[in-house]
Amino acid sequence: MPDDAAAARAAAEEESALSHPPVDPDVTAAYGDHPDQVIDFYAPRPGPETAGPIAAAPLVVVLHGGAWRARYDRRHVTPFADFLARRGFAVANVEYRRGGAEDGTGGDGGDVGDGAGSVPPAGRWPDTFDDVAAALDALPALVRAALPQADARRTVLTGHSAGGHLALWAAARHLLPADAPWRVDRPAPLRGVVALAPIADFEAAEKLGVCDHAAWQLLGGQGGFAGRRPYADPVLLLPTGIATTLVQGRADIVVPHQVAESYAEAAAKAGEVAGLTLLEDVGHFPLIDPAADACAVVAEEIAQLAW
Repeated sequence: MPDDAAAARAAAEEESALSHPPVDPDVTAAYGDHPDQVIDFYAPRPGPETAGPIAAAPLVVVLHGGAWRARYDRRHVTPFADFLARRGFAVANVEYRRGGAEDGTGGDGGDVGDGAGSVPPAGRWPDTFDDVAAALDALPALVRAALPQADARRTVLTGHSAGGHLALWAAARHLLPADAPWRVDRPAPLRGVVALAPIADFEAAEKLGVCDHAAWQLLGGQGGFAGRRPYADPVLLLPTGIATTLVQGRADIVVPHQVAESYAEAAAKAGEVAGLTLLEDVGHFPLIDPAADACAVVAEEIAQLAW
C-alpha cells in the first residue's frame, strides 16, 4: 500500500491533469453506429513550438486510459490532444466502448477479483477490442477526409494506462492467434508506439492489483483470464517488429513501474528492444498533463519516432 505522502501526491497529480477544460476537436467522425464509436480529430496548429502553416504533419493516434471503465472517456485527454496539436502534430483521439456503459455491465466481465468490491466493471469483452481494431482499420479513410494536412505515412500510436495497453495490443494484431477476429496479416504501418504507463503485462498487473484488478475483469475473471490472455495481453504478443517506447513515472502508484519493466524484459527475451524511459519523481497522470514537464518528454518521444 502507498504511504500517505505518496497517495496525496498521486491525488494532486490527478487533480492537476483533470483540471484542464476539455478542448473541442476540429472534426469528429464515426467509425461505427454506437455512440462511443467515434474519433475526434485535431488539426496541427501553430503554437509555442511551431510557426506558420503546417502541412504534411505526422499523425498521432491517442487511446485514452481509465482502466477500460466508462467513467473515463476521451474528454479527459482532449487537453493532451490539443497539446500535441500545438506542437505540430495531427491528432486522432479515439473513443471506444468501456465497462459499466449504458447497460451497466462490462460485457461478460465475470468475477471482479480480490478486494475490488463494488468497483465498476472494466472493459467489455469483446466490444472494447472490436472497437479499437475497427477504429484503426477505418482511420486511413477518415484521416483523408477529416485531416488532409496529416501525413498518415508517419503515424505514431500512443495511449495512457489502459490506453497504453490498447496501443501495444493494436500494434501486435499480426501476432494474435489465428482464430482471433482482430488478427491482420501484416504489421500495422506505424512509425512506432509510445505507451504511457501502460498496463502492458496482465500477470504482473494482477500481482500488484492494478486498478482494482481491472485486467482480470477485462478478460472475464476466473472464467476468462487465462484463456483470453493470448488474445489480449501485449506481453504475450512479442516481438512486434514495430519501434516501441514505454514512458513511465518511477513514483506511479496507479500502474507501478514494475509492469512496464516486465514488458521491456519480455521484449528483450523475444529479441526486440523496447525503449523504457523512467522519469524520476513522476507519477501516473503527469504524462498526459500539459502543465507538467513529463508531458513535454512524452511529446519528444513521439517526435523522435514521427519525424
